[in-house]
Amino acid sequence: MKATNFSTSGTVQVLPKRLIAAGILLGLGLAGFFDGIVLHQILQWHHLLSNVRPILSLDDVSANTLADGLFHLLAYLFAIAGVITLWQTHQQTEMPKSAQPLLGAILIGAGTFNLSEGLIDHQILGIHHVRSGTHYILWDIGFLVIGALLILIGIGFIQRWRNASQSIDHSPSIE
Repeated sequence: MKATNFSTSGTVQVLPKRLIAAGILLGLGLAGFFDGIVLHQILQWHHLLSNVRPILSLDDVSANTLADGLFHLLAYLFAIAGVITLWQTHQQTEMPKSAQPLLGAILIGAGTFNLSEGLIDHQILGIHHVRSGTHYILWDIGFLVIGALLILIGIGFIQRWRNASQSIDHSPSIE
């Protein structure tokens, strides 16, 4: 099923589901890169296995580095899948003239990453927290809230694009 929308020129634009899928995959990958690069490497707040294997020896550093590398590989695979899906969508159908739906889908993917990683890794498995310490739960909750906000903002972008046709005057002009 495809959503239609009218551009300012009056031509019908189609929102392919594959475009949304591509954006979500890209969002998952980009959020994974952000988490791994900023939180794991730059800020060094945690590693993937911080709570399971605290860094007490060189072997612990090696195990955490390997786990972080596998995490980055997964993010990379999501990003590659997103690019391939975006390319295939571009080849098979006309894309919307606006980047708004793709950006919305990317935000939904990034928010989905935060919610999934935050619930599974931080809460259910407890393999690490956003930032360890006495107030770790506040950091974890903040991570989840950011994820939910990203999803809501992404949905808003897509809805705004879909509703744009209502603001365009399609009646014949009287001159």
